[in-house]
Amino acid sequence: MDMDGEKQPSAEATNPDQAVAIDLSNTVLDLTSFQLHDLDSVEFPTNLTELDLTANRLTSLDSRISHLSNLKKLSLRQNLIDDAAIEPISRWDALAGLEELILRDNKLMKIPDVSIFKKLSVFDVSFNEITLSHGLSNVTDTLKELYVSKNEVPKMEEIEHFHDLQILEFGSNRLRVMENLQNLTNLQELWLGRNRIKVVNLCGLKCIKKISLQSNRLTSMKGFEECIALEELYLSHNGISKMEGLSTLVNLHVLDVSSNKLTLVDDIQNLSRLEDLWLNDNQIESLESIVEAAAGSRETLTTIYLENNPCAKSSNYSATLRQIFPNIQQIDSDVFL
Repeated sequence: MDMDGEKQPSAEATNPDQAVAIDLSNTVLDLTSFQLHDLDSVEFPTNLTELDLTANRLTSLDSRISHLSNLKKLSLRQNLIDDAAIEPISRWDALAGLEELILRDNKLMKIPDVSIFKKLSVFDVSFNEITLSHGLSNVTDTLKELYVSKNEVPKMEEIEHFHDLQILEFGSNRLRVMENLQNLTNLQELWLGRNRIKVVNLCGLKCIKKISLQSNRLTSMKGFEECIALEELYLSHNGISKMEGLSTLVNLHVLDVSSNKLTLVDDIQNLSRLEDLWLNDNQIESLESIVEAAAGSRETLTTIYLENNPCAKSSNYSATLRQIFPNIQQIDSDVFL
């Protein structure tokens, strides 16, 4: 995950062997893409609240960072940090007020010990080589965003205490089961694409607004019926043959069921707020059935994808859709101004 917000440049890019010019009055230091092997050439302003070291070649942590007691955001994204290199951070008590820690795209093989950061709200260990979620139990329960995507994690464990969590990302792992979600009652977004999940199990959660289960092994859409707050649902690249369990999702704006095994469009008659409908790469024969099923979103639908279905071979199918849905702006790759 990228550090949020606009930043004013606080240093000038230069040769890594030369001193980096720093304005010591700044509270934000952005050294993104300086290609630094170490931070010997950098002088840290003592009042730093944000330090961004994204896209360098760091293999260790500079101990001077441990004295930046005002630091709220630290990004070490896209470096060469391994488990041994990150270990000292567990003893950096002066950084106890840290709120965002980004360790994405490094060489970690386990969840580091971040238990001293009692105010942490964002924790990102995506794109590493982590094989277990063990260690998450030591992460503070103040966490609001957790990113563990693109690792080798087989189970969603040690997440039950994250009562305030709003975003959970476990995409591109080795998950087979959706589990341990029941206590995450404030969860707004759940991203589990590119796993091996066969059955939807939201453990009773009802307030989620965005769910992605793309590229899994689903054969059924059952399991979303109680998610009445859901606004975006992504289920492409599965083995789903029937559209069902959707009629209660009256707040849905985006529905993606492309690249499945659908032959009919059904159970979306009540979705009066639907704006984007992705049905491409299925086996849908009848254009009329689509028009009938989507009658409830006749005025709201702005985008529909139907290419690579038998019904899309009709020479006038695009014109027919434009006539039925007056506010349509895009059909497949064709955009209408």
